[in-house]
Amino acid sequence: MPPLRSAFPVLLLCCGAALAFGPASTAVGQTREEKVRADRQAFEKLDFWIYGDLEAGYAKARETGKPLLVVLRCIPCEECVKLDDELVHQNPTIRRLLDEFVCVRIVSTNGLDLSTFQFDYDQSFAAFFLNAEGAVYGRYGTRSHRTYWSDDVSVEGMAAAMEGALKLHRQWPKNRDALAGKRGPAPAFAAPEQFPKLDGKYGSRIDYQGDVVKSCIHCHQVGDAMKALARDSTKSFPEKILFAYPHPKSVGLILDPKTRPLAREVVPDSPAAKAGFQEGDQILTLAGQPLLSIADVQWVLHQTSPQGAKLPAGVRRDGELITVDLPLEEGWRRAEDISWRVSSWELRRMIFGGFLLEPLEDAARAERNLPADQTALRVKHVGQYGEHAVAKQAGVRVGDVLVSVDGRTDLLRETDVLAYGLENRRPGDRIEYVFLRGDQRVPISIRQQE
Repeated sequence: MPPLRSAFPVLLLCCGAALAFGPASTAVGQTREEKVRADRQAFEKLDFWIYGDLEAGYAKARETGKPLLVVLRCIPCEECVKLDDELVHQNPTIRRLLDEFVCVRIVSTNGLDLSTFQFDYDQSFAAFFLNAEGAVYGRYGTRSHRTYWSDDVSVEGMAAAMEGALKLHRQWPKNRDALAGKRGPAPAFAAPEQFPKLDGKYGSRIDYQGDVVKSCIHCHQVGDAMKALARDSTKSFPEKILFAYPHPKSVGLILDPKTRPLAREVVPDSPAAKAGFQEGDQILTLAGQPLLSIADVQWVLHQTSPQGAKLPAGVRRDGELITVDLPLEEGWRRAEDISWRVSSWELRRMIFGGFLLEPLEDAARAERNLPADQTALRVKHVGQYGEHAVAKQAGVRVGDVLVSVDGRTDLLRETDVLAYGLENRRPGDRIEYVFLRGDQRVPISIRQQE
């Protein structure tokens, strides 16, 4: 992308399972290929949208003085259909705000500028608010479950973030220094297709002349590529990559999804509670950065060093402005759950050889005399093909209950077992698992994969 000289704000809305603003979804029963092609045909008929051409969007933004809205859409995702229809498409408030933006629709991350568009590539959708000089005003959108999104995002929250971004733009460039932290460090590679995991398999553009689906890089594949690079190049898997974009609830903040960051609840004995946060606190800034949404909070947490940090938060409480210091002690990221992530399927292949774990219910624990503070995770699924079938070939069965990992019995979540394997074992090493199968203890050894 060439340098852009004007200073009109830019909003990018993106997803690995995405949100789109536009006509209703394509027909049920279509193939993935048909859905992608039908989407293009539908949107190219609309004057309201620019399809697949970000540069044209920037040009129109400079011409009209409007902000730019860019939507990246994972077409085949059925959850995305619900977000299309329920979150935005029929909402008059969002529709009114959309009139203030030049709208561009992108349906793949091929060629995406990773120096600017850094976000949680596993989530259902994400939004960037920027200006043409590259300053990021804020982000919107998050995810903490495979399918549920209503606890994290809403139409009202999206509208509040859009209005906040426009306000920040009106203050530019006086707020330049406050916004500096909203851009991250230089990426390992400039675009997704340059990562070793993707290099040679994908080009910088989706191939409408050939196989559209096979040519498309999904958002989660960018996260997969980053994890594979870390797995290959480091002895110990970095916490920042494993526990990326920590949800505010991991530090004890339950935020209201219908407004800009506001503490709906503060979890007792959490870092947030120890810091002195209270229910009803409006969190205006964190680490000096203005906040538009929960995604902005996650961005600050993501960029924070693993331990020993104390983040100052600017808070409005009962009409007064105060400062609350949020302490982050060693291991704070590990409260995060990564099992919902699409990219965890790749981690399961690497570490487990392709099985999926779920917690054992309290009644089932009691029946098997398994204490609440010891490992007890049921095998919910075992992969059947290729490298995801390694566990099956080793003898793992659906219904087995994992009770020990290399002799450890204190790994209580699937997340904990994945983290143990990534941080303590290298490709080629073996992990010794012990499962309960009926009344028998079944030891199974599984070799770590690349």
